[in-house]
Amino acid sequence: MRIAAEVEQAVAERVRHGTDGGPRARVLASGEGWTVTDVICTSGPQDRPFEESHDYYSIALVTAGTFQYRASRGEALLSPGSIMLGNAGQCFECGHEHAAGDRCLAFLYAPRFFEQVAADVGVRGRSLEFDAVSIPSVKEFSPLASQACAGLLGASTVDWQEMSLSIAGHALRMAAGLTMDAIPPGAAERVSRVVRVIEHDLDGELTLDRLANESHLSAFHFLRTFERITGLTPHRYILRARLRDAAMRLESEDRRVLDIALDCGFGDVSNFNRAFRAEFGVSPRAYRKARA
Repeated sequence: MRIAAEVEQAVAERVRHGTDGGPRARVLASGEGWTVTDVICTSGPQDRPFEESHDYYSIALVTAGTFQYRASRGEALLSPGSIMLGNAGQCFECGHEHAAGDRCLAFLYAPRFFEQVAADVGVRGRSLEFDAVSIPSVKEFSPLASQACAGLLGASTVDWQEMSLSIAGHALRMAAGLTMDAIPPGAAERVSRVVRVIEHDLDGELTLDRLANESHLSAFHFLRTFERITGLTPHRYILRARLRDAAMRLESEDRRVLDIALDCGFGDVSNFNRAFRAEFGVSPRAYRKARA
């Protein structure tokens, strides 16, 4: 994926030129009370995490790479498709203990604007503060995630103000019912390694045995560990990642549905059509037509 390739290029340039790590933010759009930024971080295991503070309410969609996110409410390993949640004024730190680089689409909201969105979706009082630190990759976010990534690649069909409001509403409703379990020691490193393998070989043969070998766990223990941290089984995680990639390509590329399906790791277009409809509620052709 081009989104991930740009992260690798940024990390390679940092290594080659000896520049400092950390995030590089590019504002994509902004309005009264909201901002959307494309954030590429080139930090790696050699960099120590340092404490930062959320100036605004933050909902960040991870589009490439992995990193550890820690706040007073808990910690999580974030991977493509997952959502990082931040409360205004709260401290946090991000670390890259297992691999270098990540990329996020960060939606930032001024407190008054965010409070109004929360009231509009029926979330009030103390529930306005996110109790969870993240939301795993879930079906409900797949359409928004694929559209946001298409916008990141330059698709003119994405309206960032509408996207900002939709992302905030979905995150508020979902986070209200989330609780976070502690990550078992060593599990984050194993899952992070596997997520990177999936990301770089999304259209390859990603069997359970291959991924378990990458994690140095038995297939049974890998399955339990992966699902506990990402919220999905490896099969569902890979399928959802391939479908998001396909939806993004349908919106940003003028190519046949069959070619896109094959490039995204689907060997059978009928299976692709069924899976796409189950995830997005419409066929690939109808999705492309609606986004156009």
